[in-house]
Order: sequence, then C-alpha cells, then structure tokens
Amino acid sequence: MTTTYDGAPSAADTAAAGGARPRRRDVQGTKRLAALLLSPTLLVLALVIGYPVLAGFRESLYARGEGLDANGFVVQGERFVGLDNYTAIFHGDRGDAFWNAFGNTTFFTVTTVVLETVIGVAMALIMQQAFRGRAFVRASILVPWAIPTAISGLLWRWIFQADGAANAVLRHQVLWTADGFQAKVAVVIAEVWKTSPFIGLLVLAGLQMIPRDVYEAARVDGAGPVQQFWRITLPLVKPALLVAVLFRMLDVLRMFDLPAVLIGVNQKSVETLTMIAWFEASNLRYGSAAAYATILFLYIALIAYLFVKLLGADIIGEARQQARRPRRHRPVRGKRKKVTA
Repeated sequence: MTTTYDGAPSAADTAAAGGARPRRRDVQGTKRLAALLLSPTLLVLALVIGYPVLAGFRESLYARGEGLDANGFVVQGERFVGLDNYTAIFHGDRGDAFWNAFGNTTFFTVTTVVLETVIGVAMALIMQQAFRGRAFVRASILVPWAIPTAISGLLWRWIFQADGAANAVLRHQVLWTADGFQAKVAVVIAEVWKTSPFIGLLVLAGLQMIPRDVYEAARVDGAGPVQQFWRITLPLVKPALLVAVLFRMLDVLRMFDLPAVLIGVNQKSVETLTMIAWFEASNLRYGSAAAYATILFLYIALIAYLFVKLLGADIIGEARQQARRPRRHRPVRGKRKKVTA
C-alpha cells in the first residue's frame, strides 16, 4: 500500500484561497474611501499652504520698481531677475544682516526650547500630583500661555525698564531693552515664561494616559521616584513630549512679535529672519522679502525633517514600510489519497 498526493485542493483550501480576493478588494475599497474623505482637507491645505508657498517662490524670482537692464536702459514694473534676490542675501551688508538674523533665530530656538522643555515637564509633574488646591495651581500655570504675545511683550517691557521690577530685584542697573546681549536674555525670559505652560499642558495629557498600575508595580519592585521617572514616565510620555517640542521649535523659528514689542525692530541683537523679511516687504522690496521667506521656509522644513528622523518619531514612514512588506502566503496543499496496488 502506497500513499500519493493529489494536486486538487480541499474545500477549505479553496474557500481560503477564494477569500483572499474579496479581502484585497475590501482593502482597496477602504483606501479609496479614505482618499475620498481626505480629499476636501487636502484641497484646503493645497489652497492655504501650497499656493502661497509657490506664489512666494515665484515672487522671489522677480523684482519690482525701477532698474537697469543689460543695455543700461531704465526698466519699470516687474522684471525677472532669476536667483539674484537669493545671491544678494549672502553678499555685502545684506549678507552680514542675514547671518546675524540667522544666528539670532537659531540661538532663540535652542535656548528657549531647552528651557521650556525642562520647565514644562516640571510643571506637568506638579499638576499631575493630587493635593489641595490643584485646580488653582493648574489655572495659574496656564495663565501666561493664554495671554496674547503682544500684551506679554508690553508687560515684560514694563518689568525690564530701567526703573522696573527686574532691576529692583537685582539691585543693579541693567539696560534690558537696549541693543546688546541683555536684550537677548530679556527675550528668552519672556518667551520661556509665556510658552512653557504649552509644553506642560501636552506633557500632562501624556501623563494622564499612563496607568497607575505601572507605578504600583514599580514601587513593589523597589524603584524610587528617580528610577520611575527615567524608566517609566519619560519613555511613556515621549510621544507627547516630542510633539510639544516640535511645535515649539517651529514656532520659535518664525519669532517676530515678542522681540518687536519688547525690544523693537531693527535691533541687531534680537533681529530674526522674519523681521528681515518684514522690513524688506515694508520697503516695497517684495522679491527680496519673498527670498528671505523662502529661505526661512526651507530652514524650518529641514529642522523638522531632521528632528523627526533623528528622534525616531517617523510614524508615517514606519507604517509605509510595514505596508510595503510582502505578505507570506501558505502554499495550497492537496488532498491525500490512499492508493492500494
């Protein structure tokens, strides 16, 4: 008696193989439905974000007003200048102004975001604790973030006056609102005071998602408060913290209103890239202003890309990689038949 294999699949295998096609159709139908539902949002984003970016880039390639052509004749109106607006940024006095503003923008971004992250996490840990008067503490912590930036700048300008509260506390005469390094310190203090609650609020939302059983198990295992923070709290709150830090970085990179109100415009110590773009536009040099704005846009996009890639927060990229992985299918086995000689 010998055993052979027949290539004909069984009824169960046939049903499983036939069920794969409807499943693929369901997945394709779900993707089409998702694309259809997202199309209005994508259209609005294209009109609100995509069109202004393209229009700004086009404006940076032109110059308005009077000028001379290659033959020395006066040309009025809008004329195409190519990359001249970009090359002019890095030469002469404009080049010095650009690198000064670039350094100020980077300095404000690094210092304020680092300080806001540390203070914001501390605020979140305080607001997370259960104690009497917690609601009052939470409300008082969030008040600076609710104040408009212009009002906050006027408030701190009054504090940093020559006869203001800051010098009264220090018992030393410091010209905070004058052009110099002390002006940078004043802007950093005002910015950190205003926006640290934003990071604290997002981190608090992440803390409330952590189950209390995790901390109880850690206490049973003998973990102290410091070990619980580094081994439990910080890893589990990392997604919310990364989002908060990314939002703050993108916001500080385009800082304009706080230093303009607190110190003033055209001050080299606090001049940012946004201020230079505004100054060029106010003098009707729209092509140059658009060039500054385009460079700032590319700088912000680069910082955001590096931030997401280096800290491993690329959730969309991981999902795409998982979707591209080929699925393994089990081979269809035939039915065994016994054949007797």
